[in-house]
Amino acid sequence: MIESLIPVSYLIASVCFILTLQLLSSPKHARLGNLLGSFGMLVAVLGTLLHFEIVEYRWIAAGLILGSLIGSSMAIWIPMTKMPERIALSHCFGGLAAALVGLVEYMHRIHLPGGIPRFVMAALALEVFLGFLTFTGSLMAFGKLQGLITGAPVTYKGQNATNIGLFVTALVLLVLVVANPGWGVLFYAMGVIGLAVGVLAVLPIGGADMPVVISLLNSYAGLAAAATGFALGNYVLIIAGALDGTSGFLLSLKMSQAMNRSFRNVLFGAFGTGDSTGVAAAGPGGAVAVNQASVEDASEVLGAAQAVIVVPGYGMAVSQAQHALRELAVLLEGKGATVKYAVHPVAGRMPGHMNVLLAEANVPYDQIFDLDDINDEFARTDVVLVVGANDVVNPAAKNNPGSPIYGMPVFNVDQARAVMVLKRSMNPGFAGIENELFVQPNTMMVLGDAKATLRELSGALKH
Repeated sequence: MIESLIPVSYLIASVCFILTLQLLSSPKHARLGNLLGSFGMLVAVLGTLLHFEIVEYRWIAAGLILGSLIGSSMAIWIPMTKMPERIALSHCFGGLAAALVGLVEYMHRIHLPGGIPRFVMAALALEVFLGFLTFTGSLMAFGKLQGLITGAPVTYKGQNATNIGLFVTALVLLVLVVANPGWGVLFYAMGVIGLAVGVLAVLPIGGADMPVVISLLNSYAGLAAAATGFALGNYVLIIAGALDGTSGFLLSLKMSQAMNRSFRNVLFGAFGTGDSTGVAAAGPGGAVAVNQASVEDASEVLGAAQAVIVVPGYGMAVSQAQHALRELAVLLEGKGATVKYAVHPVAGRMPGHMNVLLAEANVPYDQIFDLDDINDEFARTDVVLVVGANDVVNPAAKNNPGSPIYGMPVFNVDQARAVMVLKRSMNPGFAGIENELFVQPNTMMVLGDAKATLRELSGALKH
């Protein structure tokens, strides 16, 4: 009787996961979607605990306590500005869990009468390979995001050939272990190759492509979970993994499209240095030709504006300036100005990074616009306030065929009457290239910490 509740719980959980994806597609319903997804996962776990094969719950309870401590610590101590790093760690644990389940299931089944069916063996092999790949790949992504590893692409001669060779080797081993599941050495070798591929595949990818990397690792984690479901005969894992895998892959393609780059180029192009230094542009004699303004000058321009568009970027996340930005926007609205926010699909270091930070600062959803919805409004805007954004506002993407980002859709910030850029220094963005916007005559550069500058601007507008 109790076991009859298991398929019912899996059905409820699967419906919750499907509805969660639908709700997460809109900022207005994202919070509800997150809660519904969490509820679905709780139902799935409770249903699994009813399974008759569970002999005792001591190890399960220990895992539950340990996982809860890790998850709670990540949620409490990792700030919203570090959300990409937290997501990378989540993928890391998810991949490791799938790989370990695959290893244990193989060691258990290989000694059973009749051996391992070929279909199950294929699922176990894919589960271990993708799980370990996600584990090390996510660790590498976390290291790059956190600055523990250089954000610049790390390349060497024959790198792509090496990576492709490892993938082909893993595929050959997959065929061999499916044909003969008793070749345990080959099965474990697939796991080792997965660990190596995770490291080598992320090393040549720079900071500019980090949103695509995170989406792709999400896809790998989902596919590993789906393989786990096939190996265990667990339908909710199959459904949840398939949803996660396909959505992550489609999002990766969408991110590539937003950068006007082929998916192949993202994986093998070694684009985006992340650590480059330099100046925006230099005039005769090597002097930097920018219009550097004071906070007082900037406040006078903002105070007279009736239409303002804010373009946030990763610099806003680094300085944790979202709340100070919201305070300034409220002051401008109190003076009769209209304030809108323009969020580029690849702004920040993961899809939706800026949306998460703006939501934390209680920015109304109806004031946040995508590139296609707001790009025509810049020409009718008094002031564009660029807070820590760089490559997504670079006019070189539109009018410099020799630029590495040429063809990438960017905001038409240069068409506004006045542009105000808040930036810590004149260093370039993730793409490591000069920004033509900084030297335009209608651009004011206000250098310094974005959070401190925004608070100074708010203080000046109050007087």
